[in-house]
Amino acid sequence: MKTLKITAMVVLVCVMSAFTLIKTHAGYHVGDVAADFSLKNVNNKKVALADYKDAKGFIVIFTCNHCPYAKAYEDRIIALDKKYKKLGYPVIAINPNNPTIQPADSFDLMQERAKEKGFTFPYLFDEGQKIYPVYGATKTPHVYVLEKTKAGNVVKYIGAIDDNYSDETAVKTKYVENAVDALLKGQEVPVKTTKAIGCSIKA
Repeated sequence: MKTLKITAMVVLVCVMSAFTLIKTHAGYHVGDVAADFSLKNVNNKKVALADYKDAKGFIVIFTCNHCPYAKAYEDRIIALDKKYKKLGYPVIAINPNNPTIQPADSFDLMQERAKEKGFTFPYLFDEGQKIYPVYGATKTPHVYVLEKTKAGNVVKYIGAIDDNYSDETAVKTKYVENAVDALLKGQEVPVKTTKAIGCSIKA
């Protein structure tokens, strides 16, 4: 009887531990407060959300060098930054990939890509792959629109940039633009979550 009780307790502890692990690594949902980070930019300087004192929020995009989906969106990401940075919602791009698994996403090649494309936004390296699991990102690109509030940076939208990665001219719904436009007007985000379409994160 004593053995059965001990076995039951061990099973219960294991189940609770597994649940805690899943909950811890499930990532953010709309309404959650996103933690800040401090990551190295391609200019070798650390960048944190707290550095942007006058920002109203952020367009955090997990992206990378090698993924064809990420490449297809590069010009659109630059356009998002140019349009919304001056309105208080700058783009913060983060490369979540492990360069030992995907060498094309090394920090040196990030610097080259940023220069080649003329990135107007920080392009940060998630060294050790510590930040993307906290957010719950699974793809490149994967977007998190955050609104700065007294409670912190609240997640307002998660998902894709728009509804057509392969053909910008055929886009019907611009999810990120619609989300930020709504926030700037003090309105509810019309579509709060969509499925991120892209390459799986290489960790």
